Amino acid sequence: MVDLKGIPGTPVFTGEQAQIGYALNKMCFAFNDEAMRRAFVADENAVMDQFHLTPKQRDAIRARNVNALLDAGGNIYYLAKFAGIFGLSVQDIGAQQTGMSLSNFKQHLVEQAQPAKAAQ
Repeated sequence: MVDLKGIPGTPVFTGEQAQIGYALNKMCFAFNDEAMRRAFVADENAVMDQFHLTPKQRDAIRARNVNALLDAGGNIYYLAKFAGIFGLSVQDIGAQQTGMSLSNFKQHLVEQAQPAKAAQ
C-alpha cells in the first residue's frame, strides 16, 4: 500500500476525507438542480443548515476558499458545482489552489503546454 499523505500540497481524497466531507459533497451535488442553486444564492445559511455542514465547512463556503473546502472533506468534482454558482471556472480553481493570480495561472498552463507541442 502506498502512503498518499506525503504528497506536498496535494490533498488526497481518502475514505476518511469522504466521511468528513459527506454533508458538504451532498450539498454540492444538490447544486445539479437549478432550484437548489437559486435557494443557495438566496439564503446560503439556510442551505448549509439543511445539509448540516460543520463550522469549518461553513467558514470555507463563506470564504469561497476551495483549498479550505478540500481540507474540510470536499471532493473537487462536487466543489466544481459550488464554484459554478459564482461563475468560477476550473482555471479559477487552479489559480486558487496554486496561489497564483488567474492571469499567471493561465500563462503557466500555456508554458507547460509548449514542451508538449515541441515534442510532437
